[in-house]
Amino acid sequence: MLAALRQRNFALLWFGQLISLLGDWVLFVALPFYIYTLTGSTLATGVMFIVQTLPRLLLGSVAGVFVDRWNRRRTMYVADLLQALVLLPLLLVHSSQWVWIIYVFAFVESCVSQFFLPAKGAIIPQLVDEEHLVAANALNSSSEQVTRLVGPVLGGALFGLFSINGVALADSASFLISALMIILIALPRTGTQEEKFPITGSLATAEVTAITFEAVWHEWLQGLALVRKERLIVAIFAAMGAAMIGEGLIEVLIVPFVKGVMHGNAEVLGWILTAQAIGGIAGSFLLNSVSKKIQPRLLVASSAFALGIILFIIINFPLLGLVLALLALAGLPVIGFYINLYTLLQVHVEDKYRGRIFGAYMTAQALMMLVGMGLASGLGDRIGIIPMMDVDAVVNILAGVIAFVLMSGTVLTKPTEPVPGDVVAQESALS
Repeated sequence: MLAALRQRNFALLWFGQLISLLGDWVLFVALPFYIYTLTGSTLATGVMFIVQTLPRLLLGSVAGVFVDRWNRRRTMYVADLLQALVLLPLLLVHSSQWVWIIYVFAFVESCVSQFFLPAKGAIIPQLVDEEHLVAANALNSSSEQVTRLVGPVLGGALFGLFSINGVALADSASFLISALMIILIALPRTGTQEEKFPITGSLATAEVTAITFEAVWHEWLQGLALVRKERLIVAIFAAMGAAMIGEGLIEVLIVPFVKGVMHGNAEVLGWILTAQAIGGIAGSFLLNSVSKKIQPRLLVASSAFALGIILFIIINFPLLGLVLALLALAGLPVIGFYINLYTLLQVHVEDKYRGRIFGAYMTAQALMMLVGMGLASGLGDRIGIIPMMDVDAVVNILAGVIAFVLMSGTVLTKPTEPVPGDVVAQESALS
């Protein structure tokens, strides 16, 4: 994994994202608490999460069209600068009458992030040699887990000392640091997306005004057609969709499970979340060596199988010690499943389509997670917590079956665009 960090461009991106993610976790803890403190309403707090989710459904796929046209590095640092700017109005919120400002911020910030995230997924293959792509994605995952451990504690401390103003300024500063790191990235001049759509002038004029509604519609449909046409991409989306239904189920049911089944409290929930983060960090560091020994199809399928079995044991034998140990153990299959799907998309999809495919991928993730949340909310009380969580174990096993069957016989085509390190385009059998 350290070999990926020795590549300057990726190291800059990774460090900037580490700081930015830390800022996001600081805000994630403080902002809902602040809303509830001002309003005393769970509904008012829940509205924030709803308005943050809507852009993922409405904009994520379409944003990929612009990502494929725009200079991706510029798109990312402009997005960071905008997110740093939209945080500042939070400094004005000091009573329940001004909570609407938080909702506007949450919606706008989520809209902007729909451009950043597919651009990040699409640009990573340009920053590292292909042999280090899995390691780079695993490092990104490990930074998410590390900040998940540190961020909530830091967020609580900052909120206690400086209230929401200190938290907002800290997160804004984290976006500025990320933007600076991205600005310092020096991409090689190759026949990639940035030359297919040459950009002159400012982002607001040259990039935006050159795109007509008809062009956006046509290119969006092209991206969706690629999703439907390529069997490997269909397999990736289908396996991910099944797994994300499970994610939606667990998001809704984890608290009732801890309280009603394990008879635990908030402290127990905290231990569970910590065990998940530790497992994710360990899985991220182990994945690189494991991925060199197991073919992608088998690694994705076996990871989903293993995760389903681990979840089944946790759900039906809810002893705290066993649960914590198994959650830490589950880190490798979780990372093995999701990071390999992500990497397969990066390798298989041509550079000119990556923004659209990753935009569609994020939209599909949000949609299928909402399906899982809806099932858990509607059927959890009727069927019971344990049976519904068993469904989570089943859909993860189903995701493994889908990956194993649909990826069978597919052929991975390396990207036609050159990437750093003069990787020669070639084909290799996935199965």
